[in-house]
Amino acid sequence: MPATHEVTNQVPQLVDHDVADNPVLLEGLRREGAGWAEREVRELGVLAGSSQVQEWGRLVEENPPVLRAHDRYGHRVDEVEFHPHWHDLMTVATGNGLHAAPWQEERVGAHVARAAKMYVWGQTDPGHLCPISMTYAAVPALRAEPALAATYVPLLASPHYDYGLREPTGKRGLIAGMSMTEKQGGSDVRANTTAATPAADGHVLTGHKWFTSAPMSDVFLTLAQAPGGLSCFLVPRVLPDGSRNAIHLQRLKDKLGNRSNASSEIEYDGAVGHLVGDEGRGVATIIQMVNMTRLDCAIGSASGMRLGVVQAVHHAAHRRAFGELLIDQPLMANVLADLAVESEAATIAGMRLAGAVDRAAAGDAQEELFRRIGLAVTKYWVCKRAPAHAAEALECLGGNGYVEESGMPRLFRESPLPSIWEGSGNVAALDALRAMAKQPECVEAYFAEVEQAFGADERLDLAISQLRKELGDFDDVQHRARRIVELMALVLQGSLLHRHGHPAVADAFTASRLDRDWGVAFGTLPSGVDTRAIIDRVRREQD
Repeated sequence: MPATHEVTNQVPQLVDHDVADNPVLLEGLRREGAGWAEREVRELGVLAGSSQVQEWGRLVEENPPVLRAHDRYGHRVDEVEFHPHWHDLMTVATGNGLHAAPWQEERVGAHVARAAKMYVWGQTDPGHLCPISMTYAAVPALRAEPALAATYVPLLASPHYDYGLREPTGKRGLIAGMSMTEKQGGSDVRANTTAATPAADGHVLTGHKWFTSAPMSDVFLTLAQAPGGLSCFLVPRVLPDGSRNAIHLQRLKDKLGNRSNASSEIEYDGAVGHLVGDEGRGVATIIQMVNMTRLDCAIGSASGMRLGVVQAVHHAAHRRAFGELLIDQPLMANVLADLAVESEAATIAGMRLAGAVDRAAAGDAQEELFRRIGLAVTKYWVCKRAPAHAAEALECLGGNGYVEESGMPRLFRESPLPSIWEGSGNVAALDALRAMAKQPECVEAYFAEVEQAFGADERLDLAISQLRKELGDFDDVQHRARRIVELMALVLQGSLLHRHGHPAVADAFTASRLDRDWGVAFGTLPSGVDTRAIIDRVRREQD
């Protein structure tokens, strides 16, 4: 072989490793009451990091779904065709209970165990987790209508992935979708014009939905204007007689990321729907679904951050420049440590909120108040940080990170999505203000949580005091909404890190994010931070 073809100073591919070998994740799993699931999470982590499953993820993203609106004779079929490995990924996800197991098991830590599994399995292909997340979130909304819940919840929580258009109650398991937004309103769902007319077998829906994700789902929760106001409906793809409901797929969206998943425009042309909850209370009913998917947005962003920093550290540990390994060079160590701090802060917050979901589901009113405000601020901030984190992690690989084969462009394309899904940044920030206005007691639940770390670090104490002042000033509050919610998220992360995290991570986080001894870009941590200890928490899974 000619000397020019010799490969030197290139990084071995990171495959066949345990994605779940992550101290902050496993510590959170145990602390939040799901230590019983550690073996399951580790087994799923090994599978997620395998070369086989990583290849599944690559192929489904490179071969996005295709809409088959009509058959060869012109009949409407409204089918979505997927790469075969999409179904493999869905089978593993449902078989491991990522879609709805906590609603069936209802044991202590069930939601935490599921969150941890979403975190590790999300590092294969995030796209297929969209229908998985919506199926999980559909259950609490459906429980507003006990008769429907009795029929559909056991099938939604079934561990069987049963793909294909058939009558729902005849299948071994179901997947749920959500259909809310319309072209004239977007997040302003009260502007919806889809009409729901009472009929003998429910309601008949007519209208056009602008963004319906996972249109191949078996049932959808959707919003439409009934005589009594905006209401929530369960709309099946196939009717009891086996005929197809009048749901027509107009086109699939050509998206920046999340390409393995189908997102569509659909038309209801006299589709049959069943009322869920009270007429005129559609937003209040479906918001339960939105809140659960917001948890998955935060978990998904944290998962992407972990993937990015692991790849960056792996590259730096094997790549030499200017005579030494990148990881041993102080400036690169600053960047890697900064990325790791962001990742750990996002992960520890996500696991704490999953614990709050568990305890709220068991009837803990204080945890429900904390969940309400903690999820709103964390969804805003963690999802907002993901794109900057992905861009910096990609840059750590240099030109190699910019090419598709590295997987980093896929991570980067995916990173903005959770901040847009289920309420973009402004919607999430305003939702936090709304929660504090409607339930002032949730503010005290928040402070009861973060002040458990009071006295651990003077810089954290000062940030908590500053936050109380911000929340005590209602002048121009909407203009300052992002500033307030950002500080709330940072204080929560700082409190959790000081109580439960590694001392070096907690110190670096507080010095940079709270004491503001930090630049604008990643890699601007102050002098004195123990970068080696922080980076070693990422490297441990690769040793």
